[in-house]
Amino acid sequence: MKTITTKQQILNASITRILLGLLLCFITFIIAQQLTGKILEITVADKNLRNLIKGLISSAAVIEVYIYFFRKYENRAVTEFSSKGISKYTLIGMVIGVLLQCLTILVIIVNGGFEIVAINPVSNIIIPFTVAFSVAIFEEILIRGIIFRIVEEKLGSYISLIITAIIFGALHLANPNSTLLSGLCVGIEAGFLMGAAYIYARNLWFPIAIHFAWNFMQSGIFGAITSGNEKTSSLLTTKITGSPLFTGGEFGPEGTIQAILFCSLASILILILSENKVVSPYWKR
Repeated sequence: MKTITTKQQILNASITRILLGLLLCFITFIIAQQLTGKILEITVADKNLRNLIKGLISSAAVIEVYIYFFRKYENRAVTEFSSKGISKYTLIGMVIGVLLQCLTILVIIVNGGFEIVAINPVSNIIIPFTVAFSVAIFEEILIRGIIFRIVEEKLGSYISLIITAIIFGALHLANPNSTLLSGLCVGIEAGFLMGAAYIYARNLWFPIAIHFAWNFMQSGIFGAITSGNEKTSSLLTTKITGSPLFTGGEFGPEGTIQAILFCSLASILILILSENKVVSPYWKR
C-alpha cells in the first residue's frame, strides 16, 4: 500500500487547493490588468476601448491560468471550461439573466417608479459591458469554479450551495450602500442561482452567462445602480423611485423582494432539472 506523506496530505487538502487557486487567480488578474493597462496607455485607443481590451485580456488570462493550474494540480481534464456545449449554455444563460432582470425591472415599472430620462448612444454600453463580463468571469471562477466545486466534493451539492451563497452575499457587504438585508438578497438570489446553474451544466459557462446578462442589463441597459456601486454610462438614463422594497434603494434592484422571488424560483426549477447531477455528501455515499 502506498504511503501518503504529511506534505502530500496538506497539498491534497481541500482548503489548500481552495487557497492556492484563489491566490493564483487573484494575482493573475491584477498583473494582467496592470500590464495590459500600461501597454495600452501608449496606444491611440480611447479610454473605453482600452478598458474593453484590458477586460478581455485579464479575463482570458484568469481562465487560462485556472485551466492550467487545476489540470496540473488535480491531474484531471478541466471540464468546467470545456468547449462542449459552450454555445448552448452561453445562449440559455444569457436569456435567463436577461429575463430575470427584465422581470425585476417590470415590477418597478408597474409600480410607477421607472422613468426613462434619455436614450443614449450605443457606445455608452462599452464600459458596463466590460465590467459585467469581467466581474462575471472572475467571480464565477472564484466562487463556483474553486470554492463551490471543491467543497462539493466532500460535503455535497446542497451544503456547498449554502456555504457559497453565504460567502457570495458576505462579499457584497463591502460594497457601497450595502446592508445586511442587501447582502442576504444577493446571497439568496445570486448565490443559489449561479450554484444551481453550475450543478445543472457542470461547466462555468452557464453561471457566467447568467451573471453577465443580469449585471449588463441592470447597469448597461436600464441604467440602474448595481450592487450599491455608482452608476456607469448606459443605453438608458433612468430615474428609479419608490419603496426600497421594490427598488432596492441605493443598493439597486438586486436588493428587491421581486429579485429574490424570481431568482429563487429559477434556482428551484434548475435544481429540479439537475436532480441526477446532485452530489451527495461523503457520509451518504
